This record gives sequence, C-alpha cells and structure tokens, in this order.
Amino acid sequence: MDPPGPGDQGEASQLQPPPPLEWRFAQVFGERAAGEDVQEVDIISAIEFDKSGDHLATGDKGGRVVLFERTDARDSESRRELERQDVPITRHPECRYKTEFQSHEPEFDYLKSLEIEEKINKIKWCQTANNALSLLSTNDKTIKYWKVQEKKIKRVSVMNLDTSQSVGRSTASASTSSSKAPLPNGGCSDKFNCLNTDLSFPPGGYPSLRLPVVTSLEANPVARCRRVYAHAHDYHINSISNNSDGETFISADDLRINLWNLEINSQSFNIVDVKPTNMEDLTEVITCAEFHPTHCNTLAYSSSKGSIRLIDLRQSALCDNHSKIFEEHEASRSFFTEIIASISDIKFSRDGRHILSRDYMTLKLWDLNMDSGPVSTFQVHEHLRPRLCDLYENDSIFDKFECCLSGDGLRVATGSYGNIFRVFGCTPGSIEATTLEASRNPMRRQIANPTRPTRTLTSFTRGVRRGGENQGVDANGNSLDFSTKLLHLAWHPTENSIACAAANSLYMYYA
Repeated sequence: MDPPGPGDQGEASQLQPPPPLEWRFAQVFGERAAGEDVQEVDIISAIEFDKSGDHLATGDKGGRVVLFERTDARDSESRRELERQDVPITRHPECRYKTEFQSHEPEFDYLKSLEIEEKINKIKWCQTANNALSLLSTNDKTIKYWKVQEKKIKRVSVMNLDTSQSVGRSTASASTSSSKAPLPNGGCSDKFNCLNTDLSFPPGGYPSLRLPVVTSLEANPVARCRRVYAHAHDYHINSISNNSDGETFISADDLRINLWNLEINSQSFNIVDVKPTNMEDLTEVITCAEFHPTHCNTLAYSSSKGSIRLIDLRQSALCDNHSKIFEEHEASRSFFTEIIASISDIKFSRDGRHILSRDYMTLKLWDLNMDSGPVSTFQVHEHLRPRLCDLYENDSIFDKFECCLSGDGLRVATGSYGNIFRVFGCTPGSIEATTLEASRNPMRRQIANPTRPTRTLTSFTRGVRRGGENQGVDANGNSLDFSTKLLHLAWHPTENSIACAAANSLYMYYA
C-alpha cells in the first residue's frame, strides 16, 4: 500500500475535531456596580466587528453609536509572524474607547401618528478609504451612512496684540466707526477709520515683532453623516447588509427587501415583496436578510416560519422566486410550534459555504449544497420547553437572539438567559459545548456534569431576584431570571475573540 500523500494527511487532520477552547476574560466597558440601575437608553442593541477586526461598533437604545479600536493593532505584524510559526500568543487583545456620536433621534410620524424610536437596530461596516471609517446604522425607519475621520485642530498663538493697552482705544474706535458698513471681503468703506480701528499700536510701538505660531493639536475622530436613506419602509427595518461589491446594500422589513446604492439616497429598488393582496392571507414575515460574503448576486433571507430562502439577483428584477429553500418541519405540532420556529438571525460563514440560523430553541447550521436539512443542530436551552406557557405570558418567547460564527468556521455561538452565551464546535465528531457568563469570571456557571447536554444551562441569576413573573426553575432545580438576557454578540473575523452585550455592559473574551 502506498503511503498517504500530503493531501491525504491534510484531509485526515481535518476530520479530527479541534480541542475545546479555554476562554478567558479580556476586558469590560460600562460595567455596572452591584445594585446599580441601568437606564433604558444605555442598553446595547447592536454589536459589529469591522472586516479587519481592528474596530468594534456598538449601538444602544438611546440612538448612540460607540466605536472601539484595538490598541494592540500596532503589533499585528509580529502577531502574524508568531501565528505563522504556530507560536502561542499569550497577550490578550485589548480595545480602547475611540469615539461616540448620536446617530438617531426620536421622531414622530404625523401621517401615521406613530412614535419612531431612536434605538439602533443594526450596524454594518462599509469599505474604508483614506483612513476613514464608514458604517451604516439604522433604527426602525431610517438608515444613515456615517464617515468617521481623524481631524487635527489648529490653533494660532504667540500674537503681537497687547489687549490690556489697546482695549480702550479699540472700543472707542469701534463706537465711532460703527456706522460704517463693512465690505464683503472684510474691509471697511472708510479707509481712515479702518486704519485707526485695526492698527492699535501701544505708545512707543512694539519693541519687537513676532510671527504668529500655528500649532496642531492632537487629532480627534469626527463623525459626519454622509447620507440618509429614509421613507422606503412601511414596517420596521429588522436588518441591513452590505454587498461584497462595495457599492450596494439591502434593507429588510417584515414584508419587503430593498436594494440601495450607497451613493444614491433618493431611490431604492424593491427586490423582494411578500405582501399579499389581502393582508388576511399573510402567513409569514421576513425576519432577517443577509448578502453572501463573496457572491454579489446572492442573498438569503429568513422567515417567521423557520425557512431560509436563497435568491439570485440575476434571475429577475423582483426576486419572488427563490433558487433554494432550507427548512425543517417539526414532527409534532403545538400552539408554540410556529412561534419557536421563527428565525431571529442568520449569518453566512466567512467562506460562504454555510448559513447559521438561530430560532428560539436551537442553532442550525446549513450547507448551501444540501437543502434537505441542517448539517448540525445545537440545543441552546431545551430545558425551557416545559415552560413555554410562562415564556409566552411574559413575552420572553419573542426575544430575538443573535448568532455568530468563528472566522475559521469551526465554532458557533449564541446567547441565552441569565446573561450567558454558549459556544459549540461544529466540526464532525466535536463535542464542544461551552457555557460562559458575561462577567469577569465567565466559567463560574460551568456545569459539574457535562455529559447531559440538555441540562447545561443552570443557575442564571445575578444575585438579586427581580420579581416572581420573571423567575423560573429549570430541570435541575436552579433558578432562572428571564429579565437578564444576552441577545447581541459578535465573533472577531480572524481570531477566537467574542464581544457580547449584557444590558449596558460590553464584555470581551478571548481563547
């Protein structure tokens, strides 16, 4: 028998699942003290890394966008060299606050008598140019295109004016020449009075004349709104996504998906419309839409019935017909079947081969080449199934949890109640299922018996119980707190680093 070649060894190594990661706390921004009340406007509602991973943006319910940047980015060359040599890097990633700006303000639609919240629903980074950062942010109705650039402020100092001796004379001259109209270029219609007013020399003149000095202060980031894309959605915008062509993006609401050009804010093209002629015939709504990471003609959108449709923009101007559909039908049906089947978030893998979807109970990984069913299904909080009635009564069953994939496609993550999130290995044969809490000690909620995957989420309270209606007990007898939930998280595009939001706090972890 011939010895295995290099390609065979590579395939064999890929079949071996990687070992579980050991997650560590990196840093936290906006951590609240014990017993401190959190203002509603400060709760984080969106998180997004840029393509390089050197910048992170968060949006909150108060309409603000906060930017962070990596402080260890200057060591990126040495880090890449160490990674190439398979040398373990012990220094954890560090970020610092860069700037923040008010992206949206509360509005009122007088035609429909509706209040439009300033809450940031989604943030998406755009391609950068001239060392400027560009991003899109949206609330329920309006999308804005922001450009953030470093600006140096210049100051003129070391002037020859002696204000203590000339202030009286200047005041007198100003009073006598106030009737003279100034010229458009800053001059004066009366040359004699202008000379008396402007040249206020002290007695004896100046002993010496100095040239003014222009000094540049430290550069500060300045945010400027380049364009506003408005009045194109009748329903709340639930997602936006940039195209790989760098020129267009999509925005989706419950019934329509619109295609925009970044340079044109006066019109958009409606490419998907699921609104029936009679609204009583409406059976499902659009929940999320995402462009393919490399194919500019392909996008996917999910629905409240648990299906994902793949469409090709080359087929027709109105993409009512999908090229592929990914869905899995439940064997048993109940009142809650359609509610928990609704997909709250979808993400393409970095190579565009897979789609990750999150419904209320599970994470599902789909292969674009196999639409018969998901290649992997991960139970997030299966132990809550007996409590669906309680979750329905307190509206927790409608919570929209996000999901994310690692840059190498080997792991997926999503959040749950009690400010915890779970990381799963998605390679064949992997048993990785790590439970982490958004705190300085992320591993303290680990389960002593990891052999029972349906009981790995336990003890979610953060010390203070907030009321009986949000309290519950899981299958292990541990208390649950449905008022604390980790809805938003993002995975670094090239490193094993996760940023997640717990109320107004931004936690970052690395492995």
